[in-house]
Formats: sequence, structure tokens, C-alpha cells
Amino acid sequence: MSWLRALKETARSGLTVERRRLDPAIAARAALGLALVVGFSLAVFGPAVAVSSAFGAFQAALATFQRSWRPRPTLALASGASLAVSTFIGYLVGADDVSFLALLLLWTFLSGLAWAAGPTAGMIASSNVAIMLVTVTIPTSVAAAAGHAVMIFAGGVVQAALVVVLPVRRWGAQRDALADALAAEADYARRLRHDPVAPFDPLPLMTARSAAAVTPGQARRRPAELHGARGLAERIRPVLASLADPAVGVPEEGPARARVRELLGAAGSVLDAAAHAIRHGEPVTLPTLAVDALHAPDTLAILHGPPRRAAIRLTALLGDVVDTADPRTETSGHGAEARTRPTLVRLAPIVLVKVRAELRRDSPVLRHAIRVSVVTAAGYLLGGVLPFGHGYWAPMASVMVMRPDFSQTYARSIARFGGTLVGVALATAVVQSAHPGVYLSAVLAVVCAFANYLFIRTGYAASQVFVAAYVVFLLGMEGVGVGQTVRDRVTLTLLGGVLAMLSYAVYPAWETPRLRGRLADWLASVGGYAAVVVARYADPVGPGSPDVREALLNTRAARVAWQEAVERATHEPVRHRGLSHAAVEQTDHALAEFGRVAMLMEAHLPEPGAPPVSAAATLAESLRRATERGAKEVRERKVPQWDDLRETVAAWSDDPPDHFLLHKGAVLLLEALDEVTTALTDSRRGR
Repeated sequence: MSWLRALKETARSGLTVERRRLDPAIAARAALGLALVVGFSLAVFGPAVAVSSAFGAFQAALATFQRSWRPRPTLALASGASLAVSTFIGYLVGADDVSFLALLLLWTFLSGLAWAAGPTAGMIASSNVAIMLVTVTIPTSVAAAAGHAVMIFAGGVVQAALVVVLPVRRWGAQRDALADALAAEADYARRLRHDPVAPFDPLPLMTARSAAAVTPGQARRRPAELHGARGLAERIRPVLASLADPAVGVPEEGPARARVRELLGAAGSVLDAAAHAIRHGEPVTLPTLAVDALHAPDTLAILHGPPRRAAIRLTALLGDVVDTADPRTETSGHGAEARTRPTLVRLAPIVLVKVRAELRRDSPVLRHAIRVSVVTAAGYLLGGVLPFGHGYWAPMASVMVMRPDFSQTYARSIARFGGTLVGVALATAVVQSAHPGVYLSAVLAVVCAFANYLFIRTGYAASQVFVAAYVVFLLGMEGVGVGQTVRDRVTLTLLGGVLAMLSYAVYPAWETPRLRGRLADWLASVGGYAAVVVARYADPVGPGSPDVREALLNTRAARVAWQEAVERATHEPVRHRGLSHAAVEQTDHALAEFGRVAMLMEAHLPEPGAPPVSAAATLAESLRRATERGAKEVRERKVPQWDDLRETVAAWSDDPPDHFLLHKGAVLLLEALDEVTTALTDSRRGR
């Protein structure tokens, strides 16, 4: 993609306003916390302290809107505390320009590394640096700076307390994640009726798994219906696939296929009902037609062999889902999986390990940390030199828009400039024409904050309109920046955005050259999953094998990492470096098919005590060696070959293993790998 096209695409993305469900109650609660803090601070301490405390409350509320599974009060407290520390330390060295610049470089570099711990930590750290640039200019002494830090933390405490005192849809994020996973399974079941080999995106299941991890405190309060339904959904997926696939199920036409379509439609209806019940905390209401279809007396007479076993298992699993999803259920559900999330204190060493892992030359996170620290320092120096006053608008814009990847950085830079242009123009026009007093400015700031919280999920450009206006009104309470014009503020914001964009062009971390590595990771992981599944035919332990489960999770993580890399690379202005668009699509399809065949084989794992298929051990080892070697060849920009695996499968032609699926599955796995080879061969030829 050319630079011009990349800029157009990122600009369109950054300025897009999406139609999303609004949460006025949550936005009102956050604005109420801000109003309480500002009102109390104004009445007791005056405008200067009110501005600091307002920033603390505003930032703490923003933290609670992040996509995180941690308790919202914890996020608010962590945000308030970290901002208070940043502000106090910043003021202590703020009198000396060199010392403050050194601190700014260090603080911004650490905020860049914080993205290794996840987007929530990265956002909070980046916001702390941005707000610190403003708040350090307000105190007049060390004692005053300490008082301001205390009030900033108090703003976080107030927001955390309101989340506890005024709960809005408790466990809402976790409910949505689990309901989305069940709804994705329902959609998958319906698509299988018309396309027996339809693909399935595992991301909803992965999100639900992440949401299922709880801290010890959360574990004591988690509703019963959030305990076990996800694990059941995981087990239903391969059953649905095996029931629909003609390769291991019923013929493509005939009475048996018609019955399978009825069962798949009924499964979709039951899963949708369970998803609705979990999302809203209501009893499960099952459609009568779906229940009748699942329990039709002639199903077992129409279906035979593997499809019959799959139908029986599907009905049992759906019954377990309904029992688990009903809020009236007192037990933790069938197959509940206890997953613990570390507390913030225990999280610290885990984060340090992740940060250390990113301290390598090719790490996108390390490159981001270097970029954002240099750009913020440059923006701070230029803002001080330019004759606009209050030069912190430039570095504040830079640190807030910069992200570890190209598309987000450029999209947010354009959105920030557009939103700031509108917000600053409107707010400055109000300030300079109406000359609102301290209390009216405070009211206007709270109204802008409410609008920001309300529209925060609709797009970055929309939220930035209200953020920019909020900052203008808030600083106007103390008379700070009243004389600064729209031109001054917008020019400095534009400067910060341009510096951010230039930094990525000069010191990039492109995803395109790393696509082969992501593909190799997926190939190795999905090959390991297939090998573990096949090995269980030689050593039957049943469908609940933990090593099969672990291999499946590794495969899903590698697949999602590949898909995210492809999405990021699509918008990068980088020439083709080894994988053409056609090769990306073809290899994606091939490895997805490889994983689907392995999943079908998992769906029919022999029960404990079943006769072992000794030939499966040979195939498992051949699969493991072939895919590991193939992954190495992909990384080395070679075309992988599967001669050893082909010989193993060919050796079965005269004496196939005594299992209805094993030999057929081996052939399908080899065909999928051959498609990978074809795609990479065509890519090398420049097609």
C-alpha cells in the first residue's frame, strides 16, 4: 500500500463515528463523581486544587471504561494513585528544566513499556504523562504539590466508591463476553446447516476465557450462571462440526441430513436463549420447537454411527448449558473451570517479566517506548520555544495518540487534531464571549466530561471534541490559558500529531515483515495440536485430555496473533516482503482447514479403556516433526515440504488403521499442508 493510500485509510478510520450502544447511567455516574470532587474542592480549597482533583477524578473514571476484566474500583484507585505520584514527582523537579526533561523522558519511556502489560495499563500510563504535563504547572510550593497529589488520589477514591455504592449492571462485561461466546456458537450452528464446513472465529471463546479469570475477591461474588457455560460452549463446538461435516457425518442429502439441519437449528436457538439469559440475568426461556427437535424420538433411528453419538452428546451438552446459564441454579455448573487472576500486587512481577521480554531490538513495544519518549520531549521543548504559551498541548497530544502500531497512531493523530479543532474552537468561543465564572466553568467542564464518557465508545474523534473542551473549561476555572487563542491550541496540537506521525515514518515497527513469523507460529502450534489429538488415539484418555486442551489454546492464541498481524499489515505503506495478499488468504484458509480437521478428530477421541490404535503414535510423531520443520522453513523464507508425512500416510494405503476417521483425517491434514506449500510457492514466484 502506498503512503498516500495508507494516510487516506487511516484518516477515514480515525474520523469514523460508529453507532454503538450508549451507557448513559455509567456516564452519569462518572460525571457525578467528577462533580462531587470539583464542587468540594472549589468550596473548601479554591480553583487551583479543584483543577488538580478534577483531573484525578476524570482520569480515574476513564480507566473504568477500559476493556478490562479487573474490578472497576481497582482500576479507578490504580489510576488515581499513579497520577498522584506522577504529578508530585513532576512538580519536585519541575523548577529545573533539565531535570524535568529527564524525568519526562524516563516517565514516557516507562509508559511506552507499559503496553507490554496490555492496552489498559498502556492507556493509564500514557494518560498519566499527558495530565502530568498540565498539573505540574498548578502548585506553587512542595506542600501545595503534596496537597494537589492527595486531592488527585481522592478523585480516584471517589470514583471507586461510586462504582461500589451505585453499581450499574454488575458483572456486565463478563456477562457480555460469555453471552457473545454462546451467541457465536449459535451463529456457527446455523451456518453449518447451509455450509457443513463453515469456518469459526475463536476470538469470542478466547475473550470469554479471559473474562472468566477472577481475583479471589471476585470469586466470592461471581454469579453462579457465569461459572461453567463457557467450558460447555468449548465442548459443543467440535460436536457441532462433526455432526455437520459430510466427511465424518451423514451424507450431503437425504433424511439424515435433513434431521442434522433440524438439530443444528435447534442448537442455535437453545444457545441464543442461554446467551440472552446470561446477558440480562434472567431465567432461560427455551423455544418449544427447538426442544421438540432435540428430543424427537426418531432421531436415533435415522442417525447411525458417529452422527448418532454426536447427536446424543450435543443434546446432553445443551442441557448442561441451560442448567448452568439459569440464574436460579445454585451450583457452579458442569465442567466449571476455576481460573484465578492475580491481584495488582501479585501482578507486578508478572508485568516485569513481560517488560523484560520486550527489551529486544525487534520489539514493537520497545520501539514504541523509544519513539514516544523522544517525541514527547521534542514536543515539550518546541512548545516552550514557540510564542504560544502553555506549550504542553504539543507533548500532551503526542503521548495520547501514539500507539505501538502504525494504523492506530496515524488514525488517532488525525482524529485528535480534528476533535481538538472543534472542541477547542467551541470552548474558547464560549470562554472569550461569555466569560463564565469559576462555578459556571466547572459546570461546563462536568457537562463536557459527561458527553465524553457517553460517546467514548463511538470513536476517538467524537470523544476528543469533549475532552478538548473539558480541558479549556477546567483551566479557565483558575484563569489559566484564558488568553490563549484557538489558533495557539490547535497549532500546538497539530505539532504534537505531526511529530507522532513523523516518528513512526522515521523509526517504524512494521508488521508486514513479521507476517512469516506469525504464520510459522500458527503452523507449529496447529501442528502440535493435531499431533496431540492423534496421539490420544494410541493412548485413549477420553475427550477431557488436558494436553489436548492446552494445545488447542496455544493454537487459538497463535491464530488470533496471525489475524491481528494481517489486519495491521493491511494498512501499512510497506512493499510486499515475502507474502502476497493471495498467499495470506490461501495460507489462512489452509491452516484453518487443518485446524478444523484436527478438531473433528478431537470430537471423536476414544473413551478411556477403548482399544488403542497403535499406528496413531507414528502419525502423531510424523505430524509433529513435519510441522515443526515446516515452521522453521517458513521463517527462513523457504517453501516447506511434507515428504516424511506423505510417506507415513501412503504407508497406510495398503493397511489402513482400524478406525473410521483416523486414516481419512490424516489424508485431509496432508491436503491442507499441501495447500500451504502451493500458496508459498506462488508467493515466491511473485504471483
